[in-house]
Amino acid sequence: MKVVVDKDIPFLSGVLEPYFKEVVYLLGKDISPEDVADACAMVIRTRTKCNEKLLKGSSVKFIATATIGTDHIDMEYCRRAGIVVKNAAGCNAAGVMQYVFTALYGVASKKSISLTEGTVLGVIGVGNVGSRVAAMGEYMGFNVLRCDPAKEKEAGADAASYCTLEYLLKNSDIVTLHTDLNPTSRDMAGVEFFRSMKDGAIFINSSRGEVVQEDALLASIGKLSAVIIDVWRNEPSINKELMEKADIATPHIAGYSYEGKVNGTVMSVRALAGFYDIAPLKTFIIEPPEKNTNSFSKDGLCQTQIAEYFGNIFPIFEHCADLKAHPQNFEQLRSNFKYRREFYVNPTTKTTNC
Repeated sequence: MKVVVDKDIPFLSGVLEPYFKEVVYLLGKDISPEDVADACAMVIRTRTKCNEKLLKGSSVKFIATATIGTDHIDMEYCRRAGIVVKNAAGCNAAGVMQYVFTALYGVASKKSISLTEGTVLGVIGVGNVGSRVAAMGEYMGFNVLRCDPAKEKEAGADAASYCTLEYLLKNSDIVTLHTDLNPTSRDMAGVEFFRSMKDGAIFINSSRGEVVQEDALLASIGKLSAVIIDVWRNEPSINKELMEKADIATPHIAGYSYEGKVNGTVMSVRALAGFYDIAPLKTFIIEPPEKNTNSFSKDGLCQTQIAEYFGNIFPIFEHCADLKAHPQNFEQLRSNFKYRREFYVNPTTKTTNC
């Protein structure tokens, strides 16, 4: 049996070889119909577009994507073709949460924006990632608004904890996007979206580039106090004007933490093991090289100290500067990114005024 693997998925080299006749490592964007014609399975990331053009006539019966999303996979075609698809839902949720708050406190520190208790944080999309962002926001003392019609329907008695998009935009000091890419969310953030936001609000997108109409965002930058963008339309050929005007612009690395990458690889290997009933790989783990000691408590810290703490773990402005200096190297900057360690929250009941 042959497995085709995206060579940029970390910690995977040598893992599958004892259980498959052939394991082929390729750049995700270069995987071709010829490569998968005689493959039984694929382990990929977002750079491989799994559709009829790639898969028709192949022997592929299973696809594991080491990512939270599946918008790079034609799920309907796979269903018709009898191809099972498994994603790594929630694998990088804590890493994206880390990105959001590192960027938020970093840009607020640079621009003297006060993030006092009671600041309103609007979270659009409250799945694995959005729920982590919302919980962290509440821990930091923000008033959190949640908008997610699908989750609201599932919430039952807790539906009152959700609000409409219109209400969220009009009342949020910070708006952060964490929605999947689907027909409803595509182009969601357009002219009316930004017109409805509060003057002086902060806008963050670390979900999918196609959720935002970039021309509409560019036209509205003057009313916003800060713009933070990690995901872009037409990656890697990104909008250079938006990149220049964004306060923080990064090459789609919000979820690129060590822990997030470990989770994605482990979940993919275990999914593959489950499909092919490979017992030793069903409990596959990756041992970290050293213990994560990034324990965070906001108590006793002022806003500037919080920004410094987050920035010391994840020097986000360095990555922003790299992209702005070399936007043509978007893919290389992403592929060669040195995975950061996440922080974990260690709350106490002590409070302080900064």
